[in-house]
Amino acid sequence: MTKRGSAVPPLDEFGRIRAWTEGRQSKKWMVEAGVTLGIGDDAAVVAGGTSATEWLLAMDTMVEEVHFLDATMSESDVGYKALAANISDIAAMGGTPKFALVSVSVPPAWNAERMKLLFDGLYECADKYQVAVIGGDTTSAPSHLVVAVTLMGFVEAGKAVRRDGARPGQSVFLTGPTGLSAGGLHGLLNNIGSIPARLAQAHQRPSPSVKAGRLLLETGWAASLNDVSDGVASEAWEIAEASGVRLLLKETLLPISGELASYALEHGIQPLDLVLYGGEDYVLLGTVDKQHEHSMKDRFRREGIPLFIIGEVEAGEPGVAIQSASGKVKPMDKRGYNHFSKG
Repeated sequence: MTKRGSAVPPLDEFGRIRAWTEGRQSKKWMVEAGVTLGIGDDAAVVAGGTSATEWLLAMDTMVEEVHFLDATMSESDVGYKALAANISDIAAMGGTPKFALVSVSVPPAWNAERMKLLFDGLYECADKYQVAVIGGDTTSAPSHLVVAVTLMGFVEAGKAVRRDGARPGQSVFLTGPTGLSAGGLHGLLNNIGSIPARLAQAHQRPSPSVKAGRLLLETGWAASLNDVSDGVASEAWEIAEASGVRLLLKETLLPISGELASYALEHGIQPLDLVLYGGEDYVLLGTVDKQHEHSMKDRFRREGIPLFIIGEVEAGEPGVAIQSASGKVKPMDKRGYNHFSKG
């Protein structure tokens, strides 16, 4: 028992979730209620309207001055990204996004015109990914805007791709380069006029990987899958812990876009830090059996989707390590964007 007045290590975002939710409802009761997969993955999986499909449910919240500032995003960007973040969670399970509920808590500074622009962006994203906005809630807020989106999607019954399927001997892959959004955020925060358009676009109007997720589910190639919302390192740790394995990433295989490399060099930033720890790129990180690598690369190339093999899965204590160009292997910090954590 902790003595009164003694220091208690602060919990990070995921520690708080566990503290608030673990043991509240029994697994047996959840199964009887129709829950296939509850808290702990990109989306929950519950019984669908037919025996052939299951529902996917995800929720994300954007808070002014936590997730966005006037200096980094326009009103329409905020609306677009609020929905896109949820779509990415559905994509990470191999699902198809379908219905959205949108709740906003509106402070005085966000007048009717600003809120119209926000919903313009949200509906632009909804139309692009064929999501029906079917309801929500509206309240006032004292000072900062809060936008919360709940998204429902569907997936073939028993087919949702989870984080816990990684096994020793598999390869680790990414469906696109990372670090672009973090580079864009750096330029926008520092009011850098020469920021490449691709970096700003990646931060303000991300592209969820729905097509890649569906392809991975339909082919059965992805043994495990996660979307890169909090950074490659953080997402790799989630797969490692869920699967009980060790992921070894290889520095020489990590994709770094030319725009990001040039921008980082110009502004004295290590591009590898952005690639590994930046987050909000919404590409997919996963593992695949080596026997499927060639077919997977060929199919992705024909579909025009990037694919990079960046490491391998090993047996051992759950964790993530990185191998440098010289062959030196070192553990990777469990680091990325995390609410309630410092630094």
